[in-house]
Amino acid sequence: MNIQTKKLDLIEWISKLNDTSIIDKLRQVKEDYSNSKDWWDALEKEEIESINRGLKDFEEGRIHSHETARKIYEKYI
Repeated sequence: MNIQTKKLDLIEWISKLNDTSIIDKLRQVKEDYSNSKDWWDALEKEEIESINRGLKDFEEGRIHSHETARKIYEKYI
């Protein structure tokens, strides 16, 4: 079942619903979903700076292959 079919199935079910407690729960789910933040917005300043340093290193070619990293860190794994 694709997502469009699932959504239509839910819409049909909700349209026939008469139980206000279920409707209230669904409204709460909708509100919680609408208020949820993107994970990026929850990062600390230091985490964002660290990610940006890593991206800059990548853009400037300061990277190592997976094989090289495994050789360097295999004693810790």
